[in-house]
Amino acid sequence: MVGGGCVLFSEIRAAGRFDSDMEIKRVSPEETKQLLDSEEGYVYIDVRTVAEFEAGHVPGAKNIPVLDRDSYGRMAPNERFAEIVEKNFGKTVKCIVGCQKGVRSMQAAAQLLNAGFSDVLDMRGGYGGESGWAPRGLPTTTESAPEDKFEHLLNQVD
Repeated sequence: MVGGGCVLFSEIRAAGRFDSDMEIKRVSPEETKQLLDSEEGYVYIDVRTVAEFEAGHVPGAKNIPVLDRDSYGRMAPNERFAEIVEKNFGKTVKCIVGCQKGVRSMQAAAQLLNAGFSDVLDMRGGYGGESGWAPRGLPTTTESAPEDKFEHLLNQVD
């Protein structure tokens, strides 16, 4: 971890094949809430599985899993993750990615930066991690608009 809440891209190279030493900017759950409540147009992308998302999420979150269960029940990469984000929001979207504890969202941020997205933030602690969104008492919901669900977002690509 380098100063200012950034992680060197090379530190998470294990998340995939990335050749850059870009920095991933990280924000706390409280900073995330401030950005989402602002007039700056940030979108929160929940990269957890559909089942995790349905069990509870940040209000207004869009669900695009970066990993999902394959036909054998093992977690496997969503090879279309960056494509789905781009088709739904464009590469200039101001987005904050979050997962359950912070690992998958780092992978997601790395993929998006590698694909040419320019304004990507990673939420430290995830939704349910010890220092995450829900444990800090921030608003949560199990409700979501149809257009926020993975099935709808995926259908916009096909």
